[in-house]
Amino acid sequence: MPGTTAIRGTSFSLETPNTQIVFARRGDVWTFAHIGEKGGTPGEYATLAAMRPVNDDQGSVSMETYPAFGSDRCRDNGAKSVGHKFGALQVRHCDGDESVQWKCVRASLVGGSHAVFELADKKHSGFRAIQHFSASPDCDVFETWVEIVNGEEAPVALSRMDTFCLDTIGIDEQFHVMSLCGLWANEANVSECRLERGQKIVLGARSGIHDAWECNPAFMLSIGNRATEETGRVLAGALCWSGTWEISFQHVCTHEIRVNAGVANISGPYVLDAGKSIALPKFVFTFSDRGKGAATRALHRWARRHLMPHPGEREVLLNAWEGAYFTFDEKVLTGMMDGTKALGGELFVVDDGWFGRGKYARNNERVGLGDWFVNREKLPHGLAWLASQARRRGLKFGLWFEPEMASMQSELVEAHPDWVLQEAGRPIRCGRGFSQVVLDMTNPAVRDGVFSIIDATIREIDGLDYIKWDANTEILNAGSPFLGPGKQANLWFDYTQGVYELFARLRAAHPGIVFQACASGGGHAEFGFLGHADEFWGSDNSCAQQRVLIQWGESQFYPAAAMACHVTAVPNHQTGRDASLKYRFDVAMSGRLGIELQPGNMKPEEVDFAKRCVANYKRLRPVIQNGDLWRLASPYETDHSALLFVSEDKRRAAVMVYGLNRRYNDGRPAPLRLVGLDPAKRYRIGEINVVEPGRGLHTDLDGKVISGAALAAGGIAFDLGPGDDSLVLELTAARATAHRAAART
Repeated sequence: MPGTTAIRGTSFSLETPNTQIVFARRGDVWTFAHIGEKGGTPGEYATLAAMRPVNDDQGSVSMETYPAFGSDRCRDNGAKSVGHKFGALQVRHCDGDESVQWKCVRASLVGGSHAVFELADKKHSGFRAIQHFSASPDCDVFETWVEIVNGEEAPVALSRMDTFCLDTIGIDEQFHVMSLCGLWANEANVSECRLERGQKIVLGARSGIHDAWECNPAFMLSIGNRATEETGRVLAGALCWSGTWEISFQHVCTHEIRVNAGVANISGPYVLDAGKSIALPKFVFTFSDRGKGAATRALHRWARRHLMPHPGEREVLLNAWEGAYFTFDEKVLTGMMDGTKALGGELFVVDDGWFGRGKYARNNERVGLGDWFVNREKLPHGLAWLASQARRRGLKFGLWFEPEMASMQSELVEAHPDWVLQEAGRPIRCGRGFSQVVLDMTNPAVRDGVFSIIDATIREIDGLDYIKWDANTEILNAGSPFLGPGKQANLWFDYTQGVYELFARLRAAHPGIVFQACASGGGHAEFGFLGHADEFWGSDNSCAQQRVLIQWGESQFYPAAAMACHVTAVPNHQTGRDASLKYRFDVAMSGRLGIELQPGNMKPEEVDFAKRCVANYKRLRPVIQNGDLWRLASPYETDHSALLFVSEDKRRAAVMVYGLNRRYNDGRPAPLRLVGLDPAKRYRIGEINVVEPGRGLHTDLDGKVISGAALAAGGIAFDLGPGDDSLVLELTAARATAHRAAART
């Protein structure tokens, strides 16, 4: 690699403005000497790390950067070695040996911020691991990934293949693990518990597709006392993967902490052929000594700047799904386009139901999936004409696909039954609609076929701007006709890699298209898919009250620009709950604002109010989508939720408060201390999205100019009505407010 230099000496560090990783050479390998606050020299941390004893008779732990089953754990000053029973990697070599003892054969630094360790087994020198650590100084985040190379004479079997393993002693006596859990329509619940001595916490997903359900592949580990938003020491990490995975935390009785993160081989070892290599997914992490909020902001900045394919602002869209479902024609869709334009929308998206023909016409969820050609009975003029109608109205045009799946009742499966994942000799299990199956994305021929069909559809439109990529079934049939009997356990890893390869081909062929990752709702709300898509659908539950909680959870790790939040009809189609149009818009404004209802069913006064909300959002869009987030009040601890978005230059900000089942006459909530503002600036405060301009304000500060220092120390007093009420405040640095005053309504 250009700019590569050999690492000399016995210690060095990778640094960001606030965080430091120190590596120290001990014996044949490199070890972690420090991951945490920045300060001190590498040599000092190496000395301190070498003095951390496990107990009197075992010497000190090596803290190897990539430990493997069977490796030596202690090797300083002649202390006896202890065979490692955990580690990040476990392999059965071609001769049946199951141990690995690494020797670092090369260590190098690329450009000053990217360290590479090339490790070789001492016995099987052809078996290697190339480990990378890369620092992103602009956002206090580190990335690490590993390539496994089989240079042996025959296949090897990998039963454990983690990307990250932190195995260290003596950094504290207590730990707390925060993660997200949930299922369909109830994603991203915040869960946190203390990791007691002798206990192990294991997070993971075995769906193969809905990898962000049950558990999300991200966590925050409090080191010492349980961290708050603004206080405490936190290691935050996330696995960038969309398949089966496992992240575990073990608190050993000697106060050793073990953190492992990687893909999960849930049905047996992965078989890696001789002469082949695989790249394991990235793991990203950050350290904060200023609480969870700082860790969140670091991960948000990293995702926006280094992960998501299309940086910048996202359009306000209207998706036709909940407004029309499968029952639409050209007149319905063009009428909805008119409604989208009238509301101030910028993008119109046709969801499920536009494809299939004859007996497989997609008029319900049971047939036609995979037949990606237009249903001429519904859309006689075709997709190109429909897209031209959107452009005539000044709108961009988007379309729904589900590339990974098909209906058993489809032309695709009739022609290619071997393209379906299936277990030899067993009946095929079906998912959604009792018909849906998963295509074998391990098979290059399947990927080629799906790519050709979708690519042709996109080219027919000549101007597709947006694709909603859905995935509504997990892997129910754990068998691949392509892989053959000796490699069936490879399915879980190779399937996800195949999906990524298909995604990359479509993006390379059509680089301007913005993609949304959807998997029965929030099944792909994670960094793995965000490396290919531009946003995710957080949940099929569009109920505003529950979205407050779902979006709060997802905001722990994922930025607002990636979070699609839609205003839908009432009573809500999932929960039956009612909510004011104001409340629904206020909640949806905390991410990428969208609309998912039939505009033709709205009253004139609702259309007028919605237009004002959309205009307000567009003005605040740069702050919400690309600013820093400060979580001010938790819905888990109070009867409301409060968020503060602040622009990078701290000249603009937005405050959003959502009441949740508040009791009548229950007093004002505590003032909101706006800790993320510039103390030296003075901000003009204005309440927006007010139903009746000039009336019904939630604060007496509308129009006032107050310093950031005072707003942080004294806070903003506000009121909320009973039940579900909300407010949105716009703050602008005083010198830039004159031309905006008239826009506040």
